[in-house]
Amino acid sequence: MTVEVGQAVQDFELTNNKGEKVKLSDYKGKNVVLYFYPKDDTPGCTTEACDFRDNYESFQDLDAVILGISPDSEESHKKFIDKHDLPFELLVDQDKEVAEQFGVWQLKNKFGKEYMGIVRSTFIIDKEGVLQKEFRNVQVKGHVEKALNYIREEL
Repeated sequence: MTVEVGQAVQDFELTNNKGEKVKLSDYKGKNVVLYFYPKDDTPGCTTEACDFRDNYESFQDLDAVILGISPDSEESHKKFIDKHDLPFELLVDQDKEVAEQFGVWQLKNKFGKEYMGIVRSTFIIDKEGVLQKEFRNVQVKGHVEKALNYIREEL
């Protein structure tokens, strides 16, 4: 079942880029920006991650944690973080269970070829663990600013 705005998000546990187990419930009491992206170190994903990096302090000022999720491995996440000096955690969802929970693991079509993949999406979860906003199938340019403004104005 896909999570819906206004509902509590079911807790999940994934491994981060340091090999540590991380649960969504670890961040209760903070706003959580959960962003799903297709692949480490690809052009769009790098731009998005660097935009989050460049606005990291603004999110922190609003008591918000940024968590990136993709099917990439822990090692891939480590390299991506090191290469671009990312100050937030990236979580490994190789089984795509969390991506399916949020409805972002979908059939995609590129140049006439169909394949399963992550649809770039961001979810804003409030301090009580309730999904407040979803940005689905986002365009990278300007997206981080929209997420930041939502938290600033609505939460």
